[in-house]
Amino acid sequence: MADSSYQPESPVQSVDRAVSILEYLGHREEAGVTEIAAELGVHKSTASRLATALELRGLIEHTEERGKYRLGLGLVRLAGAATVRLDLSQQSRPVCEQLAAQVAETINLAVLDGGAAINVDQVLGPSAITTHNWLGRRTPLHATSSGKVLLAHLTGPELDRRLAAPLESYTPHTVTEPGALRAQLTSVRSDGCAYSVEELETGLNAVAAPVFTFNGQVVAALSASGPSYRLTEQRLPEISATVRAAADRISARLGHLRRV
Repeated sequence: MADSSYQPESPVQSVDRAVSILEYLGHREEAGVTEIAAELGVHKSTASRLATALELRGLIEHTEERGKYRLGLGLVRLAGAATVRLDLSQQSRPVCEQLAAQVAETINLAVLDGGAAINVDQVLGPSAITTHNWLGRRTPLHATSSGKVLLAHLTGPELDRRLAAPLESYTPHTVTEPGALRAQLTSVRSDGCAYSVEELETGLNAVAAPVFTFNGQVVAALSASGPSYRLTEQRLPEISATVRAAADRISARLGHLRRV
């Protein structure tokens, strides 16, 4: 029989009910549509629609032999992504501290956050008496060494989409021409590091290297930055090897096996 009392749900109400299903199955391990409907206080047809949507996303799965639902493997993927972020902060900190002592400059760890790189950790080297506080700051992808690392490892269509929009110039050295930036990103992928020479701020240079997670995806960029009079353009290649080695150590801590 059709649900004659059915009224369209608001998007917020649907999301709330869907999350309630996940929490309910987390406690019960498995349940049928009738049980889910009773728990939510909704008609069976509403519970069935929500369950079907969650099943299509792999967040729950249907056990045909018992006609019930249980949590799906799609949740493992989401939990894994969250775990990587947590592990990243824990596993990178001692390496960042060692790197700061080695190069005597400011060390930052940045992740992709929408259309920007956001710095999630920072360690000051002994030479960094006065410096910017980059922690929590969103920086442009095309004008920073960390951002270039993150851009370089995007898929082709995603990179095309990001480079289709006009790129803002922050200093006379900012690379805003898509062709020139693509050439830089090709070098980033082959060399394993990216440079920013006074591209975000005049008098500020930086070098960054990618951090890989266990499945080979780039999860973050590790950078060393400092004033151009100390971290000179000539010194950047020398520092890059040290930064790459540190990024590799963090990657190894996250379970990444480097190919020989």
